[in-house]
Amino acid sequence: MIQVRNLTYSYPGSDKPVLKDISFEIKEGEIFGFLGPSGAGKSTTQKVLNGLLKGYRGSVEVNGTNLEKMDRSFYEKIGVAFEFPNLYLKLTALENLQLFASFFKSATRDPEELLALVGLSEDRDTRVSAFSKGMKMRLNFIRSLLNRPEVLFLDEPTAGLDPGNARIMKDIILDLQQQGVTIFLTTHHMDDAGELCQRLAFMVEGTLPVIDSTSALKLRHGEKKVRVSYTEDEESLTREFPMQGLANDQLFQEILKTREVLTIHTMEASLEEIFIQVTGQQLKQ
Repeated sequence: MIQVRNLTYSYPGSDKPVLKDISFEIKEGEIFGFLGPSGAGKSTTQKVLNGLLKGYRGSVEVNGTNLEKMDRSFYEKIGVAFEFPNLYLKLTALENLQLFASFFKSATRDPEELLALVGLSEDRDTRVSAFSKGMKMRLNFIRSLLNRPEVLFLDEPTAGLDPGNARIMKDIILDLQQQGVTIFLTTHHMDDAGELCQRLAFMVEGTLPVIDSTSALKLRHGEKKVRVSYTEDEESLTREFPMQGLANDQLFQEILKTREVLTIHTMEASLEEIFIQVTGQQLKQ
C-alpha cells in the first residue's frame, strides 16, 4: 500500500537533510508505527507521504499513486489527523465536519455518527473555540474518517487525551485496521506503539536503523526468563527462572504446586528499553 525508496528531504533554505535515504514499505491493512523522539523526522516523513511536502529525492508511492504524478483525486482515498488540530474555531463541531465533508466528491460518513463515536454528540453545536485540547483531538481524528479512507495517517493520535478517551480512540484504530484500512502512525508514546502496531520503525535523526515486528523486537531484546511472585509464610517473594528447561525445574514446579502464585510474567523488554539499546538514544525528549 505504501512503498518508499531512498527518500531524502531537506527543508527549503537548508543544506542539512531531515530525512536521510530511508526506505520501507507498508502492507495493506497494516498498522505501521514510526517511533522516535521529537525532531527525529517522523512528522516530516508523514507530510511527504500525504503530499504536503514536495522537492524530495527518492521514490514514494501511496495507494498505487506515485506522488510525483498525484492529483487532487489522491486525497479522496486518504485521511490525515495532524498532531496539532487544524479546525475552524468559530464554527461548531458539526459545522466543521459538514464543511470538510463538502470538500470530497464521493459520499462521506454521517457527521452525527462520527461525533457519537468519540463522545462528542452533546457538543455538536458548541463552537470549537470552547473545546478543550482533548475534545479538539477527538474532533480532528473523526474529521480524518469522513471520506472512508483506505490509508490513514495519524500523528500522535492520543496526545492530550485522558485514559478513557485514549482507550476509545485506540479501539477505533484497531477496528479500522480489521476493516482493511492501512494506518501510518507516528508517535513517541511506546505504549500506543506496542499495543497498536504490527511493525515498527525506529527513527533517529532522519534515519531508520531498525524496522521489525513489535513481537520480534521484544523477543530479541528481552531476557528469556520468567518472574514468579508468590506467597510463603505470609510473605511475598519473587524468583526468576530461565525459560530453557523450565518444565523440568523442580523449584519452579514446587512453587506452582505448593504456594499461592500471585503473578507469572515473561521478562520481555519494553519498547523504550529496546529503543535505547539499539539506538543509544532516549525515546522521549
